[in-house]
Amino acid sequence: MNETPVLVGISQLEQRPEHPEPWRGKEPIELMIDAVAAAAEDAGCPRLLQAASSIRVIRGLWPYKNPAQAVGEAIHNTTAETCLTPFGGNFVQSTLNHSALEIQSGRNDVIIMTGAECGNSQARVRRAGLNTRKALNWRTIDGAPDRLLGVEQAMAHAAEIALGLLRPIQVYPMFENALRHHLGESIDDHIKRVSELWAGFSRVAADNPNAWIREAKTAEEIRTVSDVNRPVSFPYPKFMNSNSNVDQAAALIMCSESTARKFGIAQEKMIYPWSGADAHDHYFVSNRDNFHSSPAIRFAGAKALEMAGLNANDLTHVDLYSCFPVAVQVAAWELGLDMTRPLTVTGGLTFAGGPLNNYVMHSIARMAQLLRAAPDDKGLITANGGYLTKHAIGVYSAEPPAKPFQHADLQAAVDATPARAIITDYHGAATVESYTVMYAGEGPRTAYLSALADDGQRVWATCEDPQVHDAMACEEFCGKRVRISKSLASF
Repeated sequence: MNETPVLVGISQLEQRPEHPEPWRGKEPIELMIDAVAAAAEDAGCPRLLQAASSIRVIRGLWPYKNPAQAVGEAIHNTTAETCLTPFGGNFVQSTLNHSALEIQSGRNDVIIMTGAECGNSQARVRRAGLNTRKALNWRTIDGAPDRLLGVEQAMAHAAEIALGLLRPIQVYPMFENALRHHLGESIDDHIKRVSELWAGFSRVAADNPNAWIREAKTAEEIRTVSDVNRPVSFPYPKFMNSNSNVDQAAALIMCSESTARKFGIAQEKMIYPWSGADAHDHYFVSNRDNFHSSPAIRFAGAKALEMAGLNANDLTHVDLYSCFPVAVQVAAWELGLDMTRPLTVTGGLTFAGGPLNNYVMHSIARMAQLLRAAPDDKGLITANGGYLTKHAIGVYSAEPPAKPFQHADLQAAVDATPARAIITDYHGAATVESYTVMYAGEGPRTAYLSALADDGQRVWATCEDPQVHDAMACEEFCGKRVRISKSLASF
């Protein structure tokens, strides 16, 4: 059996605060149910809901143990397989890749994917000084899914844990500073270029009817610290961070082309996945060869395009995962994309909205809208989980592919790339590889840095000197010599 997988139903929903009490809104499972019903309506075929053989939910920050079961009960389908992913922004595209393979092989015929977050509701409750769990009172959904779509994998090395280097807002700015040094840009030139990139994303969001922030911001607004754009971690102010304070949901419905035709779904609704690829970079940041590249994106992207019979210049639409500006820049360079072209179809996680692991469901839905409007166009989606760690890529078109959907796992190629050793108890001189300054309010709180010992091994450290913090934000510290003792750096 060799069925053709096709995306036939899409939806995106948002919940804006209207009531002064934030806990009066719908909770994530209710938004998921609404989104699934809207996707079937989009396909023009409510019967798809009862025909689904698998319901797949992207894990989020909510207490549900088996949300797919609740979705199935709500749509009167209690026989469908229930699935849940681990945490990771890569899992929407990765799940779609593997769903396409299962439809192609005949294992499943109709697959529903959904996810939702209510980060805005949670933030409003916290700002009101209330207990989040009690105030929101989200329902309990017990049980276990039939299948976990992926493997839970630790991504923090013991040395990173010991230093407290665990949050994306600590790690991604270190990647950004390493990239700046690699490119040989000054701090001023770099932040101007990056803010222009992000202003372009903001302009796309302004034209996206499902974006959370639709007021376009200028590059100067994005890079300038202000009352509404506080410093977070050098070089990123708030407007260069993913925006998780959104209540958003999305859903996708996939089936075989033959089933779509049997149910009378219109051809203009059909979007075909042409190819997909998955790979992850070395799981621990400590072991990466450098902080300014991604072999996983390079290999997976090249293979996905090769299998689709395309090159980067053939792509009309691109959405690069955009949790932070460095993620976009690294992906663009690894894929051979011109940095001056539009690199998002939504406006990205800052402006369109960053509902944690489920953002890519929104980017796929938006991509489908654009491809439906221009059937000859081709689109590429990238997804990223962890610290620029886990990657999934998909190529799409409203045109049927010339050959069956193809998928590749490029892990063996990535695993063969260079890796560094980490020194956990280092005393001596080293060269700063990258760094970031973390802020609390308007002032610096601490600095993290990575350094390379003279034998090339990596060392992590913090710096608690306020004068150094101030200097780090205005002069280049990458390449400077530093002394490290007991994970403390001194210059």
